[in-house]
Amino acid sequence: MGAVIPANQTSPDPQVVARAAEVLRGGGVVALPTDSVYGLCCAATPDNPAHARIFDLKRRDRAQTLPWFVADPADLARYGRDVPEWALRLAERLWPGALTMVVRASDEVPPEYAQPSDDGATIALRVPDSELDRQVVRAVGTPLAQTSANTHGSPAATSGSELEEALVEECDLVLDGGRTPVGVASTIVDATGPELRVLRLGALNEEELLQAAR
Repeated sequence: MGAVIPANQTSPDPQVVARAAEVLRGGGVVALPTDSVYGLCCAATPDNPAHARIFDLKRRDRAQTLPWFVADPADLARYGRDVPEWALRLAERLWPGALTMVVRASDEVPPEYAQPSDDGATIALRVPDSELDRQVVRAVGTPLAQTSANTHGSPAATSGSELEEALVEECDLVLDGGRTPVGVASTIVDATGPELRVLRLGALNEEELLQAAR
């Protein structure tokens, strides 16, 4: 069982950030709070054994890849390619925030993290509205592959106390930031084509997306 330590999302303790980054760089799995729900994450580095561990912790098959947390809106152009102008506007106006965008993966995305498709591999990216998360990403030096902190079919945790005991026991580190401010999973948008297409409604509704994309 990993340690459980308190964490502040808006004013993170540098020692907490450093501890999380050390665990992640060492191939560990960390549960952390976000603006939406709690997540399980690992460093998105090639051949990281923690990547497979997350699927095992979730009790989920590996048919789908894990979205990435990135630190800055500019990372959309770094890890995505051929990103539509409307998607760049969404990133400018709604990131940091509870919006995940699926884009064509650039050559900087290791193959095991990209979702294959007939039109080219894709990657889902988000800049969370959590200073803690963004500082951890920067400290690790690479995006974080992540997914909601719950076993497959169970509700996503919106507070540290809601994390399933089995997940807490199997993670290498848990950052307990109390209740998440949004408490709803991120909205997911397909940004691989000329028009906005919502894959999952969450914290942001379609009207908010359409206004921001104009």
